[in-house]
Amino acid sequence: MVTVAVLAVFLAFAGGPGYYVDELYFRVAGEHLAWGYVDQPLLVPLLARLQIVLFGDSLTAIRVVPALLTAVSVLVTGLIAGELGAGRRLQVLTACVCAATLATLAAGHVLHPTAVDHLVWVTACWLVIRVLRTGDERLWLAVGAVVGVGLLAKYLVVLLVVALAAGLLVAGPRRVLRGGWLLGGAGVALLIASPGLVWQAAHGWPQFTMASEMSAGPAGAVNFLVGQVLMIGPFLTPVWVIGLVALLRRAEWRPYRAVATAYLVVAPLLMLLGAEPRYTEGLLTVLVAAGCVRAATLGRRLWLGAAAVLNGVLAALMVLPVLPIATYAGNPVLAVLGEEQFGETGWPDLAAQVSAVHRALPVDERRRAVVYAQNYGEAGALARYGGAYGLPRTYSAQNSYADFGRPADGVDVVVAVGVDRASFSALFGRCEARGRLTFDVPHFEEGKELLVCREPRLPWAETWRRLRWTGTF
Repeated sequence: MVTVAVLAVFLAFAGGPGYYVDELYFRVAGEHLAWGYVDQPLLVPLLARLQIVLFGDSLTAIRVVPALLTAVSVLVTGLIAGELGAGRRLQVLTACVCAATLATLAAGHVLHPTAVDHLVWVTACWLVIRVLRTGDERLWLAVGAVVGVGLLAKYLVVLLVVALAAGLLVAGPRRVLRGGWLLGGAGVALLIASPGLVWQAAHGWPQFTMASEMSAGPAGAVNFLVGQVLMIGPFLTPVWVIGLVALLRRAEWRPYRAVATAYLVVAPLLMLLGAEPRYTEGLLTVLVAAGCVRAATLGRRLWLGAAAVLNGVLAALMVLPVLPIATYAGNPVLAVLGEEQFGETGWPDLAAQVSAVHRALPVDERRRAVVYAQNYGEAGALARYGGAYGLPRTYSAQNSYADFGRPADGVDVVVAVGVDRASFSALFGRCEARGRLTFDVPHFEEGKELLVCREPRLPWAETWRRLRWTGTF
């Protein structure tokens, strides 16, 4: 019932306020299916394509699978509690508590690799705990299958494998690392993930090169520490801390210390690298499940329920459109809480403003003009909404969007959005400013310039080579 309720909540809020910036990219990537991409494996674009084919090209349609995957992850947290000795009622309570975390609500609201990654981490940990409890090492094949699917969505799952292996080496039991079933599980994982791995190898491992450039340094370390509280939520942070301590200290949970040790291995490493706080969200969710079981045995079920309600309300305000977007924009406190939601607004407005520039061109230029967007969010928005305004095809040279096509030789008029005027203008004979983007609510595209450029100085193949860039924005 908890799983069904969580799924219903996600679907109820799936239609608003708009596409998340990465969803716009995945939607277009789904139209250019490949075995791999510069910035991601193949699964999420494939899911975007399948959802559109099955359910239609709408915002709600593209969010069905992440809602379903995350609802299943909530069920798995209850199963983790069961492995740790919880009865049925406590398993239900654990599922409710885990559903109220920011990590869970964020994973299920939009189509993103995190939607798959969240389920993969939680499920892999559940299976490992089950191996340790039952001694049934055949389950390593299931672990391998889960990890393999995870590798099709996000290579971050390698971090979980390394962390759990380190946890078993440090805290034991080491005997489970010596069986043939473990090697079989590794083989299953590599077999499932092989299409993407082969593509990456053939293209020089571009995603790993890009990932190595994303460390945020000391500022990122502070952000990571704060994020360990925010990713679960302030009201439920004590629960995962209780779970961490209990897994390390409770005699009856001694076989499962490797899971807690895995977090203690990976968290300091990520902090030093200034990595994103969300990279530990799967392990934190498992610790929340353990903390629920321990808190309940101490007679704290009412306290757990109250903390879950408060945390759930706060998390929903942060990631779900429970209030009109104008309400968030008009209240300073809500604007801070709902900052992520502003990335889901304004995309039709962007298309309308670019269209106004395009319509202002002379008729002969309009017929041979194309649109260039600096980043894949702008390009994806124009691909989704530009047709309604009569815009021509939009191109972008960021990440794998650059591989989806470039302007044909002979194109000599470009409406450009979001570019750096000095560097972009150097590639054309003439460039004119035609205004800046404006939005009714806060938006990270606010103030970016709109240009019309003519007379490219170089063939488009060379221009494209110079424009191409990888990274986030």
